[in-house]
Formats: sequence, structure tokens, C-alpha cells
Amino acid sequence: MRKLLLTGCLMLIASLGALGLSQAAEAKTLTVYTYDSFVSKWGPGPKVKAAFEAQCDCTLNLVGLDDAVSILSRLRLEGVHSKADIALGLDSSMLHEAAATGLFMPHGLDLSGLTIPTGWKNPIFAPFDYGYFAFIYDSDKMKTPPSSLRALVEATDGPKLLIQDPRTSSPGLGLMLWMKKVYGAEAGAAWAKLAPRIVTVTKGWSEAYGLFLKGESDMVLSYTTSPAYHMIAENKNNYRAAAMTDGQYMQVETAAKLKSASEPELADQFLRFMISDAFQSIIPTGNWMYPVTDIGAALPEAFGKLIKVAKPLRHSPSEIAENRKAWTSEWRDALSK
Repeated sequence: MRKLLLTGCLMLIASLGALGLSQAAEAKTLTVYTYDSFVSKWGPGPKVKAAFEAQCDCTLNLVGLDDAVSILSRLRLEGVHSKADIALGLDSSMLHEAAATGLFMPHGLDLSGLTIPTGWKNPIFAPFDYGYFAFIYDSDKMKTPPSSLRALVEATDGPKLLIQDPRTSSPGLGLMLWMKKVYGAEAGAAWAKLAPRIVTVTKGWSEAYGLFLKGESDMVLSYTTSPAYHMIAENKNNYRAAAMTDGQYMQVETAAKLKSASEPELADQFLRFMISDAFQSIIPTGNWMYPVTDIGAALPEAFGKLIKVAKPLRHSPSEIAENRKAWTSEWRDALSK
């Protein structure tokens, strides 16, 4: 009898162990390559992870890399052997280059409900937020900011600036494209005029913005949405973005599914989730950017106090891909003189 009981217990334990192993085998992981600030504790990543895992019966593995350039470089290196299912954070300035790798596949989403001012029709890269580059200033110290990019550049006694390197920073690249859009063939001369008032060129956004907050410059290259952070998180209204009558350069951040995704169905589910209210409502105070859908009352009141951009500026992805190397050389040569 004892032997029978012992045998029965062993069989039950084995059965429960097999069930546990089976359930573990069924647990799936979706791997998303993104940038460090997205996955940081103050970024949108933790909330996005919690919200998606609540509906997917899976684990969302957010892998943080330096920036959008690092994401694409990593994927190129890994090729079809990449563990990533999705790349999240590739911005609109690099989409032609990213598509040319052949690593991504169409998203298949209905994007007709998006509220991006310039519209969006890319079949591979789906947007999750957007914003405009701007120069931020302290209104307690500067009463009359430049009213256009040309006014900023051509004022020889104008404000001292902190900017980022276009080779390593999305805002830095955005400013280079912005200058090219406004000045065209005269961009090199414009950079040369601006150079004496550039305090330093940092590798990334956070270093430049930190130096600005310490009083190292009059203005810093950032986004029109940056003042919303100060209003909401710090209850400060003195940090503002300069409105430029000749336009503000626009950035759209996107995500795309890898052809080699090991969890293609989960990847599709995540992309659908990405344009839902559950994800989009996290963006304003998580990434401090504009959501790509109308989230109604979930958009903080502070966003209504930001400058209105009447003239969004954008180059086509193909134009950027064809000219980026030459424009970067033009920038480097002008600032090294």
C-alpha cells in the first residue's frame, strides 16, 4: 500500500513538473531594440512593458542601445540572426537607409486615424510619436528670443548656443537638416557665421541640455515639447522654445518589424498596441513628444501652452540618404575653421 501511495505521489509530482515545463515552454518573449532613454525608469519603457504584458501573456524584453543610429548599426551587424523582433526608435531622417538593409517587412497597419500634421504613408515604418526641433531659452534671462532661424544665425552678437553632433545625435542631425532646409546651398556659410557662438558640440542631447540648465549657454538645441517637462515635472514656466517664422524641423519616430522575427504574431500585436490609446497616452509625459493619435483629455494641459508650429519642415528620406555624407562634411568643415 505504501509503495502504491509512493508511486502515485511520484507520478503526481512528475505530472505537475511536466505541466510546469509545458507552461514555461509556452511563455513567449518579444524582443524590442530601442534607445536607452526609452527604457530608463523615467522613460516610457516601464509603463509600456507593464501595459503590453497585461494583454499579451508574454514577456516584453526592451533592449536599450545608445540611440537610433546604434539600433540600426546593431541590426546590420546581426543581420538575419538578430534576436530582435522589432526595432523601435528609428527616426524619419534614416528611414531610406534602414529600408535599404532589407531587414524589415511591411507593418500592415491601418494608419488612417493618425494625427501627424504632415500625414504618414510609409508601409514599413509605423510612427509612435513626433516632435519639432527648437532652441530652448530661459525667459527670465532672455526677453526677446530670435524669431527665425535666419535671425538666430545672422545675429553676430546673438545668443551663445549648445548643440549636438549630427553624427551621433538625432537632434544634432535634425539641426543640420533644418539648416539645409532653410539655407540650401548657403548652409556652409550659415554654419560658419554661427560657429563663433557655439559653446560646444556634445555627443548627445542629455549632456547639452544639462550644461544649459547649469547656465553654460543662452540657448540649447532640443524640442518644442521640452518646456512641457519643466511645467509638469518642476512647475516652472520660464523655459520656453523659440518660435521660428521660417519653420521648425520635424522628427517622426517609428518602429518596424524584422523579417527574421522569431515571434511575428507578437510583433504584429505590439505594433497594433503601439498606436492604441494605452501606448499613446504614455508618450506625452514619458517621451515628452506628441502622440500620433488623438488621445483627448489624456494629453496634458501643458501641451496646449507650447508654441504652435505653423511651418513644419522635412526632407524626404531619399534626399537625406543621398546627401547626408556631403552635408555632414559641410558641417564639419565649417565648424573646424
